[in-house]
Amino acid sequence: MLTRRKFLNLFTTLNISQSLPHQFNAVPHPLPEIPKTLRVLLMYGTQASKFPEYEMPSVTWGVIQGRKEKLVSRVIIFDYLKGLGIIPDELHDLELPSTVEVMRERVEFLQKLGLTVDDLNNYPLMLGCSVRKNMIPVLGYLEKIGISRSKLGEFVKNYPQVLHTSVIVELAPVVKFLRGLDVEKEDIGYVLQKYPELLGYKLEGTMSTSVAYLVSIGVNPRDIGPMVTQYPYFLGMRVGTRIKPLVDYLINLGLPKKVLARMFEKRAYIIGYDLEETVKPNVDCLISFGVRRECLPTVIAQYPQIIGLPLKAKLSSQQYFFSLKLKIDPEGFARVVEKMPQVVSLHQHVIMKPVEFLIGRTIAAQDVASMVIKCPQLVAQRVELMKNSYYFFKTEMGRPLKELVDFPEYFTYSLESRIKPRYQRLKSKGIRCSLNWMLNCSDQRFEERLQGNYIETESVGPTFSMGGKLELPGNFIMSDEEEESDDEVLYRRTVSL
Repeated sequence: MLTRRKFLNLFTTLNISQSLPHQFNAVPHPLPEIPKTLRVLLMYGTQASKFPEYEMPSVTWGVIQGRKEKLVSRVIIFDYLKGLGIIPDELHDLELPSTVEVMRERVEFLQKLGLTVDDLNNYPLMLGCSVRKNMIPVLGYLEKIGISRSKLGEFVKNYPQVLHTSVIVELAPVVKFLRGLDVEKEDIGYVLQKYPELLGYKLEGTMSTSVAYLVSIGVNPRDIGPMVTQYPYFLGMRVGTRIKPLVDYLINLGLPKKVLARMFEKRAYIIGYDLEETVKPNVDCLISFGVRRECLPTVIAQYPQIIGLPLKAKLSSQQYFFSLKLKIDPEGFARVVEKMPQVVSLHQHVIMKPVEFLIGRTIAAQDVASMVIKCPQLVAQRVELMKNSYYFFKTEMGRPLKELVDFPEYFTYSLESRIKPRYQRLKSKGIRCSLNWMLNCSDQRFEERLQGNYIETESVGPTFSMGGKLELPGNFIMSDEEEESDDEVLYRRTVSL
């Protein structure tokens, strides 16, 4: 209607009817074609002052006017945020709410979660998230999968980007992926609290490839779930730059893949050790302190944490302590580390208790040092158990102390389940033998010895490795069913950890 009225007014102003001949007034005739320029002027108006701006049906007008309103609202919102101590510099390119009331609602909602002004300044982009469209759905889903309401604020502090995610498109698929790895349903919340960045990874990318590689080297797929629960960070590690170089290095040291896989299954955090910054320097450190290169696989298999410790400081401290208090030289200390690498982490007052007990039983300090080198597990024994075994040795068995010096492993066997029963069997048959012959064998082998079906010569005391059964040195005979390769021995020790 407005356009038609403009058109008629314009023709009235131009007085077209008066300028035409009289005969044209009498006989109807089509109006002349209106030029394009005139049509445009007629559409938008030639005199803007005659029409208020809000009546002008111009699309351009709406955009300009909206921009002005947005600029005004943005200034008001920025002033509000600055008044709270929030720096809004990163919000300039962000779509903000139309009113300061909506922004106030967002700020108060986040503060109720436990976030402070400092937290908002650390990641101000979270203020661009709608309470109803973003925050409530995401937080509700997180609570549903096991993150308690009291922990949601801490979760958002650690990973504020979660507020931008879609529950259906991003969060739910990650949770489904973790469940597919055999992560227990009740552990999902724990895993995500430990490593919330998992929610930002693509399923077909880093997470899938890291799992596939670990399975390819022998990790049991059923153990992936417990590994994720223990150390979820390996899901975010790239195979080519982090995991594979570590695996290749340890294999080159002599660790079989099977052993390495069992180590990862039991202690997944080993995957996170930095190869260049930690693992290689620690291996070099062990060698520099006298540990033989051929013993490195056994050392690492028995105590995998040793390649991730601040090792140089620990070894220096323990070596000095062993030299000062136990009179064990650096070479002897290296043999101790080879047999029981856990010694690098033992507290010195723990080490001294069994040592003082032995010295208190009139065993010479030099002999105690020899006993510790032969069987380092002595320094980790509970004194109460050592007392019981010692008194049985003296009162019931009536043997000289020299036998304990020659076979210090005696203290590592259970008094009730091994020492007493075997001694009683030998006593009833009138057999007298060394402690080594009596204790250092399986129950089946012990019965064979008693029946005389198995004859062997005395051998030097065994090499004891914590976490596994005793390994007899020298020429010893083993039945077919007990024969094991070096890899199997190392594998068994690792599993027993």
